[in-house]
Amino acid sequence: MTGPAPSPHSAPWADHAIWWQVYPLGFVGADLSGERGPATVHRLSRLLPWLDDLIALGANGLLLGPVFDSATHGYDTIDHFRVDPRLGDDADIDALLAACRERGIRVLFDGVFNHVGRAHPWWREAVAAGPGSAAAARFSSSPDAVEVDGLSVDVFEGHDALVVLDHEHPDVIALAGTVMGRWLDRGIDGWRLDAAYAVPPAFWRACIDPLRARYPDAWFVGEVIHGDYVAYVEESGLDSVTQYELWSAIRGAISSRNWFELAWSLKRHDEFSAAFLPLTFLGNHDVTRIASAIDDERHLGHAIAVLMFVAGTPSIYSGDERGLRAVKEERAGGDDAIRPEFPPSPGDWPGGPVFELYRQAIAFRRRHPWLAHGQVTAEELSNEAVLLVATGPNGESAALALNLADDARTLGGSPVAPHSWEYRDTP
Repeated sequence: MTGPAPSPHSAPWADHAIWWQVYPLGFVGADLSGERGPATVHRLSRLLPWLDDLIALGANGLLLGPVFDSATHGYDTIDHFRVDPRLGDDADIDALLAACRERGIRVLFDGVFNHVGRAHPWWREAVAAGPGSAAAARFSSSPDAVEVDGLSVDVFEGHDALVVLDHEHPDVIALAGTVMGRWLDRGIDGWRLDAAYAVPPAFWRACIDPLRARYPDAWFVGEVIHGDYVAYVEESGLDSVTQYELWSAIRGAISSRNWFELAWSLKRHDEFSAAFLPLTFLGNHDVTRIASAIDDERHLGHAIAVLMFVAGTPSIYSGDERGLRAVKEERAGGDDAIRPEFPPSPGDWPGGPVFELYRQAIAFRRRHPWLAHGQVTAEELSNEAVLLVATGPNGESAALALNLADDARTLGGSPVAPHSWEYRDTP
């Protein structure tokens, strides 16, 4: 069963994209405290030596976290049209985009349009004008609103530094569309839309539909954690959403040695991938790193193998390919460990065996590009061993044998060593 074709909007190149996600403010060692001077510091160039490493890994896309002027962590935007001075300026971003184009690397920017920081000019204008003003009307005020700077306003997930925009207001719709178009003009290939799950899907359609004629090759993915992914894509006009259900199932199945958890999730994943091309991942800037999330390091390769076998466009969080460990903590600064500074050169942080695991899995994916739209079934299923079989839109087939057990298991008629996995080409 192959199901219907993915979203008619989806850019064809996305079928072949494998992203390397970077949280730039952390990557370059910028100060996130909010205590910064007026000077522009040209740190963004520190990414340039890593682009060839991205290619060596087998990836071909740079999913770049917030680069716009913000107060602290990047998601409290002050100016969507200005590069964060802690990263550099327009010349620095142009140099990075040019270097990516030279290497055939696609680029996604991270856009925050659910909320802005309290240093944003719109918020300062609203505070000065007061309740009931035209400026205050740009911000959302529901029955759950709280008082911030004398205004009743919704805030993002309890953070009063992040004030929520009114997504029905024409100024807000115009801002998002203008920002997206401006940076698409500058050479990016699409957008990751932060906190899309908190935004009415009609807002994205109002912003993006007018952009389609001008940028038919652009790709838009929304951060959606749970809910009806297919309905959200259909209603919003987005090309894709983040596949958190699969992320959770891969981690849970491997840590608990229970492939039944993954098998159930793969049925859901087949439904999603029949309707659109999901953004799949093992880690990102918001979660505990995969090497820390899996109890037995012998099973890290199993997670990588699954990621590169199932449908979607995979994303690798920078540092995961080097086996970095870090735990997200629910406290102030609890994200710092998972968003570390990187050294000036990849040679200062050798890839090692985990890098080779990713290269091996990505190489298989590259040899079987149809996997982006494959349907995967779990066969010979037990708690500790499973044979995943992928079928392509034109009858292609491949298999992935996974064994978490302390003893060898026979899968698909062939033995699989303890704590190992293997890809198989099938007739």
